[in-house]
Amino acid sequence: MYTYIETERHGAVGVIALNRPEARNALGMGLTLELRRAIKEAAADAGLRALILTGRGGAFSAGADIKEWAGKVEGVDPWPDRNWVEESLKLIQEVHAFPKPTLAMIDGAAVGAGLDMALACDFRYASDRSKFICSYTNVGYSPDCGGTWLMPRVMGLEAAKRFAFTGALWNAQTALENRLVSHVSPQAELLSETLAFARQLAAGPTVAIGLAKKLMNASFTRSLAEQQIEEVAAGHICAATKDHAEGLAAANERRAPSFIGA
Repeated sequence: MYTYIETERHGAVGVIALNRPEARNALGMGLTLELRRAIKEAAADAGLRALILTGRGGAFSAGADIKEWAGKVEGVDPWPDRNWVEESLKLIQEVHAFPKPTLAMIDGAAVGAGLDMALACDFRYASDRSKFICSYTNVGYSPDCGGTWLMPRVMGLEAAKRFAFTGALWNAQTALENRLVSHVSPQAELLSETLAFARQLAAGPTVAIGLAKKLMNASFTRSLAEQQIEEVAAGHICAATKDHAEGLAAANERRAPSFIGA
């Protein structure tokens, strides 16, 4: 059971919803720990083949829970709660490395560390009322939680710099134009459109998709030749799956494949 999140299942699609609406889903220690536990459980669930992260109550996440730090500041230490910092960094890493497709479904504000968590997902679907801000520079701080690593990869270097340096508030259309989000929907259609794409991903060959994700995520630090070696190794793993056999059979029989995720 969870206190700060809710989980749902739509067939092979799992949903983890941040549920601290009174704090605009700010990432306090309790919420962060519950998210890490739920993500580990989802990764280990063989029947779950795609994951949606979202927020309840009109916000995706307001980022770090600054109010939770009240009374903990000592001297000039910018991180009064170092335990939370360690947990939040691990959370972002685990979202990014999740072995199945991930979608952030954003309805409302995505701010700071909450935005970083959305950036760690493979895709970002947003409602037309959503707002985005890289809030760190507005308080004289540099982005953390992986934002300076994730933003250039998602948006491109120049757009990421503009977004981070100015601390500007972007609406959904501006976020789409700058590739911060993948898709924008009217609020009433956000859930159905996000679920439709998640179900499409969940119907695919999960092992092959997971390996393709891992390969692409690691490609920035490898040469072409090194990447090709890793691709061959991944191909050997795929070749042993039932989904590969089904894919070949479907191609030979000129029908659509029916993948089982194994």
